[in-house]
Amino acid sequence: MISGPRNLSTAIMYSFNNRKDCVCVDEPYYANYLSNVEIEHPGKKEILSSLPIREENVPKCWEEKDTAIVFIKNMAQHLRKGMSVEFMRDMQNFLLIRHPKQLIASFAEVIPQPTLRDIGLKRSYEILNWLKEQNLHVFVLDSGDLLDDPKEILIKMCQNLNIPFDENMLHWESGPKAIDGVWAPYWYANVHKSTGFQKQRSSDRPLSTHCQDLYQEAIQYYNELRKFAITKD
Repeated sequence: MISGPRNLSTAIMYSFNNRKDCVCVDEPYYANYLSNVEIEHPGKKEILSSLPIREENVPKCWEEKDTAIVFIKNMAQHLRKGMSVEFMRDMQNFLLIRHPKQLIASFAEVIPQPTLRDIGLKRSYEILNWLKEQNLHVFVLDSGDLLDDPKEILIKMCQNLNIPFDENMLHWESGPKAIDGVWAPYWYANVHKSTGFQKQRSSDRPLSTHCQDLYQEAIQYYNELRKFAITKD
């Protein structure tokens, strides 16, 4: 899964984590990302010490997993332009998107001045195009559709991934998980309260004035990605 931030990505990881045939890997390129961009994120020191920093060492986070399914939660912005994404050739890939008004409003509560790079929509669009150029199977999942009908969309998602749907994906226990990255205390407060897919208050939160220009940029990429989204119909 390649996702932007504040986008149900952790909830989807928890959904997969609730399967008995699956093991999950949480944002394995986060340390590599922080070591290559001039940006401050909460818990940066802990992140840099918890994950491989060198790009070529990151696949070790999942290559030794021994389960039928390995679910990797990647952030689009962590997969920086110019770095290799060849590992995707051996994966079933999908992109998770969220309407930028909701995404930006939520992200700005942690990082007050977000940029187009921060929210990952442009990079998601670039990755989608690369996957299609390589004739690799890929689809898009819109978190808004998932919230409207979790079971139906999860069934369609599993069909596209060529794996059986599991009812256990619909619910999980509240609280932190062993699979959480060390950054969880800064980002996962809402999902730790959840036991399933549910709308957060950020869905109706107004967008700050200083984020309007970013929204106008982001909506163009969202609209292009949305064309490839799986839906109920």
